[in-house]
Amino acid sequence: ALVTGATQGIGRAIALALAEAGANVWINHLNQAEAATALVARIVASGGQARAVQADVGSPAQVADMFGWVLAEGELDILVNNAGITRDRLFAKLDVAQWDAVIATNLSSLFNMCKQVSNKMASRGWGRIINISSVNGVKGQAGQTNYSAAKAGVIGFTKALAAELAAKGVTVNAIAPGYVATKMVMAIKPEILQSIIDTVPMKRLAKPEEIGGACAYLASDLAAFMTGATMNINGG
Repeated sequence: ALVTGATQGIGRAIALALAEAGANVWINHLNQAEAATALVARIVASGGQARAVQADVGSPAQVADMFGWVLAEGELDILVNNAGITRDRLFAKLDVAQWDAVIATNLSSLFNMCKQVSNKMASRGWGRIINISSVNGVKGQAGQTNYSAAKAGVIGFTKALAAELAAKGVTVNAIAPGYVATKMVMAIKPEILQSIIDTVPMKRLAKPEEIGGACAYLASDLAAFMTGATMNINGG
């Protein structure tokens, strides 16, 4: 398995869940070498196998280089496109650089990554591609036209690629998490964070492990008849 943006938050939980399920995990990161090394050490200490690999998933050239390393070690069975960034501003103040950065990392990365492995998975007759969208890609969010557009695009991409690969043993699904208790979210001012929690019917944030568990299911044989779907894990 290869998990992009795997050193913290949701990506880290996904990597741990896949390792616990028995996958050998590639930990992709942009510039978090120390965190990636620590995560690899944790997985290995628990009896699993993991390697760290650096690449900007928004760069086709860097992605191609990364897969040169990864595929030299063996075939890839599971790809989790999790890497994402935010550049939040009201649309009236949003500039083209903030738009382009979010689209490149959150959406164009799916093209870059899947181009490297989807045909290989199809030729072998088995594969799992899991794309991480967002509740805000489903419902939209003020101040996030770039992010919401990218995450909505993730869902459309997932459905279309799933249709192309459905008869070839490769499933393509999306997960759209709500607000998750990551370090980034927990750093929000308490009064603002509480206002976010108040909008969630369950009145709490998701645990990263709850997203990781869903990923492990989608990667398993039990999910073989599920493709083109979006799992909305948002507390209602």
